[in-house]
Amino acid sequence: MEEISEQTKQRLTKLQKIKAKGENPYPNDFFPSVTAQKLHSQYDAHTRETLENNKETFSMAGRVLGVRAFGKAAFLQLQDRTGKIQAYVAQDLLGEEAFKAFMELMDIGDIVGICGSPFKTKTNELTLKTTSARVLSKCLHPLPEKWHGLQDIETRYRQRYLDLIVNPKVKEVFQVRSKLIQEIRNFFIARDYLEVETPMMHPIAGGALAKPFVTHHNTLDMDLYLRIAPELYLKRLVVGGLERVFEINRNFRNEGISIQHNPEFTMIEFYEAYATYDRLMNLTEELIVHLAKSVLGKEEITYQGETIYLKKPWARYTLKESVLKFTDFKEKDLDDPKKIISYLEKERVNLPLNRELGYLQTALFEAAVEKKLIQPTFIYQYPLAVSPLSRKNDQDSQYVDRFELYIYGREMANAFSELNDPMDQKERFLKQMEGKASGDEESHEMDEDYVRALEYGMPPTAGEGIGIDRLVMLFTDSPSIRDVILFPQLKKV
Repeated sequence: MEEISEQTKQRLTKLQKIKAKGENPYPNDFFPSVTAQKLHSQYDAHTRETLENNKETFSMAGRVLGVRAFGKAAFLQLQDRTGKIQAYVAQDLLGEEAFKAFMELMDIGDIVGICGSPFKTKTNELTLKTTSARVLSKCLHPLPEKWHGLQDIETRYRQRYLDLIVNPKVKEVFQVRSKLIQEIRNFFIARDYLEVETPMMHPIAGGALAKPFVTHHNTLDMDLYLRIAPELYLKRLVVGGLERVFEINRNFRNEGISIQHNPEFTMIEFYEAYATYDRLMNLTEELIVHLAKSVLGKEEITYQGETIYLKKPWARYTLKESVLKFTDFKEKDLDDPKKIISYLEKERVNLPLNRELGYLQTALFEAAVEKKLIQPTFIYQYPLAVSPLSRKNDQDSQYVDRFELYIYGREMANAFSELNDPMDQKERFLKQMEGKASGDEESHEMDEDYVRALEYGMPPTAGEGIGIDRLVMLFTDSPSIRDVILFPQLKKV
């Protein structure tokens, strides 16, 4: 059992004193009329003189982050959802008994409600001259020390509520995240896309090459999979005539945890009929530049000391071209499995379970090229073997009409012209099942209903998924995905 600290014991004693007075230490009858931000916007431009005779009174609630006491008076630093403001409490304003009770029973960290009028101090700081004050919620644990804040990374992630209280920049990260998601939604709605919701529990795992989480439905007595991607359901909707759809979705992949990966993550997936992957490259450029301008007000981003230039056009290479550009491989070597395997073994890279050329070429690209793609770069024409849902390229059927977007050496988006030939799709599913039978846990299963849907006819379509968490990392200069997820997955303590 966790030992109670001396400071917590003192706060519990104060809690009991409030109750002993017949008062509720957690009342629910205080209603703020103003926020800190509103007060600043309304009165910051005023001078001390213009506020001297101000009689306008406001009620405000906030958490006490600091106290400077001077015997019969004190300054409180209050923080609400919009920011901080100072409050002045004094015995001659509250009355001797009320002032004494408030100062004795209030602690840093408490949420308080005050009423008062704005004025400016001798140092010209906007302050509320308080005429009444009360504790609205008692904080039973001391906040982290003022000057050092909450530094321990593990504690910050496990106790995000405390992180948000004492680290203002953390709140800014999640405000950017919220605004970015709203702007993504607005972008697609303005282009005649329909926002939809598809199941998060799937009878068959599919839509991406990944290991799923398995759960069980008791009533139906059947295993279900938390979705690894909404792709197959969204394309069913395109078959049904919803020609432009998007979903801002949560996906789950039972894989490793790192600064770039969380088992539960957020993506946007969108599909457009009568479009190609080339069109989606242009749309993706347009989207991310729009987000940078609307959320950050600029087209240049500094990420981990590196300046990222988002202005169009972005670099575009086929996967083969990128390997030739960023490594010493020659074109003939790219078709030689032995030479690729030799390189991967030399670099101590885990070889793919499937040693087909397409898998090896992709592994080579990931090992030797990805990390060098700092500026926004599209890599397109991926091998057919690693793209079971993509349309074959008309010029070379060993490759598909697919691209991935890389920024700062990280995959940000994955898109392709969709495979809408049901016979071809069934053959690829069967090939994937062979891989699954040989131990590849990320291979697709056969989804007969999806093949049946394609048999009814899906129009030529292009689709894309963009990782929102990684986009927020980029926009907020956050080194870890855990910094942009409010409650990241952590090992149980």
